[in-house]
Amino acid sequence: MRRACGPPWSGTACSDDEAGSRSKALAHSTRRSSRMNVGFIGLGAMGAAMVRNLLAKGVTVTVWNRSRAIVDALAAEGAKPAASVDEVFAADIVLSMLAHDQAVREALIDSGALGRARKGLVHVNHATISAGLAVELAALHAELGLGYVAAPVFGRPPVALAGGLNVLAAGPDDAVAKARPVLDLLAAKVWPLGEDPVRANALKLAGNFMIVSAIESMGEAVALGEAYGVPAPELLDMLTSTLFNAPIHKIYGGMIAERRYSPPGFTAELGLKDVRLVLDAAEAKGLSMPQADLAEASLEMLLGGEDKDLDLAALAEVARARVEGR
Repeated sequence: MRRACGPPWSGTACSDDEAGSRSKALAHSTRRSSRMNVGFIGLGAMGAAMVRNLLAKGVTVTVWNRSRAIVDALAAEGAKPAASVDEVFAADIVLSMLAHDQAVREALIDSGALGRARKGLVHVNHATISAGLAVELAALHAELGLGYVAAPVFGRPPVALAGGLNVLAAGPDDAVAKARPVLDLLAAKVWPLGEDPVRANALKLAGNFMIVSAIESMGEAVALGEAYGVPAPELLDMLTSTLFNAPIHKIYGGMIAERRYSPPGFTAELGLKDVRLVLDAAEAKGLSMPQADLAEASLEMLLGGEDKDLDLAALAEVARARVEGR
């Protein structure tokens, strides 16, 4: 008999023996990380969910965010509020989940916080960032004598809250080893990717590109099915239960079938940011990515309307309209 090691949406499965081993490893990680003061910078939907997961497991977490309301909310749930990024860097290990390159640069580099951090501290960067900034951050941390782990994640906020993320981890072995007890608490699985942090960011961009492509293809498929009298819920239920029985297709397929795009779990605006990062990374290596070009144009069209606070799944509406000639 097999059963899921992580939550059903994690896509991981294991035997009873393996499940027992995972439970023991998780308990060990909980014991180790509960003795650490973890700092967390960036409390958007994902960051806040990750902090709540750590708090539920007894981890001491010091938090900072540019807007104060979420800091106060998490403080009421047991987190330690920080008045500055420097206060967070007094922790044993610091995790950050910031929205984009500019936010990372402003909070960590331009502020001087990294330069003032004590030698030997490990910083784990969960943000989806450009390949160029990934290279810069790796070099800067090494120059400052700081450990650095690039650890972008796959999963939406409910997955993060349940500790079911898939976490990519790349960086020097000693830095990854120090971060691992905390990463284990966040993850259904941690995927080690070697010592070059840029590898993790490149894989994350590739994965996000495939997510966008899946949404585009589902939108076009729905338009084709509807033209022949097959309603979107019926089409997507059948296909995501058989040929495309994967978390991404099931989660986004359900949203597309119901045309449920608000409130967003992952915004179309962040999706556009990621597609542009994909195109920049491809250009840096002399690559051409026609599907990414199409996704960029479609997301620009989507966000050109009055309602910009939409989930990435709403990209399917642009695909449907294109196929239907609207």
